[in-house]
Amino acid sequence: MGDLTHLGPHGRARMVDLSGKGATLRQAVARGVVTMDPATLDLLAAGGMAKGDVLAVAQVAGIMAAKKTPELIPMCHPLMLTGVDLDFSLDRAESCVHIQAVVRTHGITGVEMEALSAVSAAALTIYDMCKAVDKGMTITNIRLVEKTGGKSGTYKRTGEGSFGDEGSPSGEI
Repeated sequence: MGDLTHLGPHGRARMVDLSGKGATLRQAVARGVVTMDPATLDLLAAGGMAKGDVLAVAQVAGIMAAKKTPELIPMCHPLMLTGVDLDFSLDRAESCVHIQAVVRTHGITGVEMEALSAVSAAALTIYDMCKAVDKGMTITNIRLVEKTGGKSGTYKRTGEGSFGDEGSPSGEI
């Protein structure tokens, strides 16, 4: 591990100076899981939640969160995002929803935090929209899966398959 770049000379938090960095194409992929009762998953899949289309709202929430990451995470730089995609896969065998966010930019710093924020907000939105019927849902395994671009190059988490390969999903939504 290298030096902690968010610490100044006196050990206090600081925003890293990026003025000397060159712009590159950068992408980050993050994933997470919302586990719920099978009856809740069935209701979500059938579009039967009283608050509306859960996954459509979760998709918008994820996009909004990626765009607002610097407002939530103090040391994140505001970025001009060039793309934010969210996908959902229903896994009936594990009774859960798998979430994936892919965030892209052409810039001087990475978009890992934006991808993680997108997955987190999408998961929280699923919880919010389904909590009337299932307060016992869990949000787990939010993680960075892959990142490309920049000085540090490519990172790919070992043991990650393609999205939708988890368990026995019924298909992407």
